[in-house]
Amino acid sequence: MKSLLRAFAALAPLLLAACAPQQLVRNQGDTAALAQQTAREQQLANTTHWVLQGKLGVYNAQDGGSGSFTWIQDGDRYDFTFRAPITGKSYRLTGGPDGAELAGVEGGPQHGADAETLMQRVLHWDVPLSELRAWVLGLRAQGQQAQLSFGDNGLPSQLLQDDWAVTYPAWDTTRQPPLPVKVFADKPPYKVRLAIQSWDLH
Repeated sequence: MKSLLRAFAALAPLLLAACAPQQLVRNQGDTAALAQQTAREQQLANTTHWVLQGKLGVYNAQDGGSGSFTWIQDGDRYDFTFRAPITGKSYRLTGGPDGAELAGVEGGPQHGADAETLMQRVLHWDVPLSELRAWVLGLRAQGQQAQLSFGDNGLPSQLLQDDWAVTYPAWDTTRQPPLPVKVFADKPPYKVRLAIQSWDLH
């Protein structure tokens, strides 16, 4: 993992600058904001197929780096490709209910019962991949309590869930319902930064 992150480190400051927050946490939400969020969640509840592309940054207290990614979600199955900007090497995480595979790492493809366990074992990263399926849509993950705050546009600006603080600095409001274009997830010492360049929902 350290060699992977060193390869991306040169682009990390650029991604952080591009992801500078634009929307401040404003309030816990009035009846109208909560009703609007509930309506968004109902509209997007069955959204399980997409192609998502953009920039990804991952950081901890010692290391960090960034690169481009493509995330294909096909129901319960996922195909997540991460591309190193300097070497051009790709790292691919695929899987579903029957397990996960991480390719492109030293020693050949690695397998695990699920993506989170595999990432923790091989790369020593705590990444909430199952929750990110909801968070990337600006939704609360099911089965866990969550606290929402809203911005001036009436859309979520911060979501607190499962010990993670998820912030939404920018949204694409030309879509109906609106979708996030920047998603930051923090659980010290871990940071995940998504800058979404294109959404293709199916």
